[in-house]
Amino acid sequence: MRRVFRLLAAAIIASGVTGCTSVSYYAQSLEGHVEIMAARKNVRKLIRDPSTPQALRAKLTSASAIRRFATDEVALPENSSYRSYVDIGRDAVTFAVFAAPQFSLTPITWCFPVFGCVPYRGYFSRKSAAESAAELQRQGLDVYVSGVTAYSTLGWFSDPLLSTMLRQDDTYLASLIFHELAHQKIYVNGDSSFNEAFAVSVETTGVRKWLRATGNRAGLRRYEANRKRSADFLGLIAKTRDELRQVFGSPRSPQQMAAAKAATIDRLRMRYRRMRDTRWAGYRGYDAWFDSPINNAKLAATAVYGEQVPAFLRLFDLCSGDYPRFYAAVRRIGNLPGPSRAQALKTAAACD
Repeated sequence: MRRVFRLLAAAIIASGVTGCTSVSYYAQSLEGHVEIMAARKNVRKLIRDPSTPQALRAKLTSASAIRRFATDEVALPENSSYRSYVDIGRDAVTFAVFAAPQFSLTPITWCFPVFGCVPYRGYFSRKSAAESAAELQRQGLDVYVSGVTAYSTLGWFSDPLLSTMLRQDDTYLASLIFHELAHQKIYVNGDSSFNEAFAVSVETTGVRKWLRATGNRAGLRRYEANRKRSADFLGLIAKTRDELRQVFGSPRSPQQMAAAKAATIDRLRMRYRRMRDTRWAGYRGYDAWFDSPINNAKLAATAVYGEQVPAFLRLFDLCSGDYPRFYAAVRRIGNLPGPSRAQALKTAAACD
């Protein structure tokens, strides 16, 4: 536990030169993270404990098997992460606040010790996140707040399983474990799009491999259907972002640009409804996303997690599904200068 305090206290001290707001931000991070670390319980002991509720025991048993699979079959780190459990008593462990200018799709970034620059600020308190969002809105920015189910300390600490990770089926649990461990495997400071797309590619290929290994054919069919819908959804977002770039790059007045932006977002909702009712046969899993406000910050946050995933999956295929070779190739690309990194990933013709 002393290590937790040393690292995060150092982050607070390092941030002191930027003013009281930064100190306050790091202080809430310290308090929230330490609270979680202090509440950890060993998974194996919980499974053996007769007082552990049967539903929780079953989930933790599945999580333990998935954790072993992550190391043995997906070549992810062998460490103490996801071998403890914390019931956090709320629907999200943190709340991520994204912001972007009214007429730009480039998100605002914040830079932190250890983790580098990222396009969001994370809060352990919903109230603190809402206050931060309100302040950014007062600055004229588009803002989006999203609840987060799990987060990674990039291997600095032994990340626990959280109650928020266990609320859906085992496929969802596997996707989270693979995703968060992927961040421990490779992380490029200051390139969230690269990091998140890499983690999604590991998550996707890992879940497919796990479902096949466990003989869960029905689960695999559901997963592939969900992945296809996700690709359709990201395609809609990409098309809208392209249209908005044209709007924002045009010689219009602010009033005309705002009207064109609103019309473009209206078209996005119309396209979604048409796709939902025809191609998806009425599947409504994305209704909540489209029913809530859509702005540049929300579109930017969605793009961070999806734009480069196809390129990573193509590279995985070029590596013949060999995880060590894939990770070596990703690491080589990740070591390239920022401007050439995405292009090298997109145009890679071989694994080695």
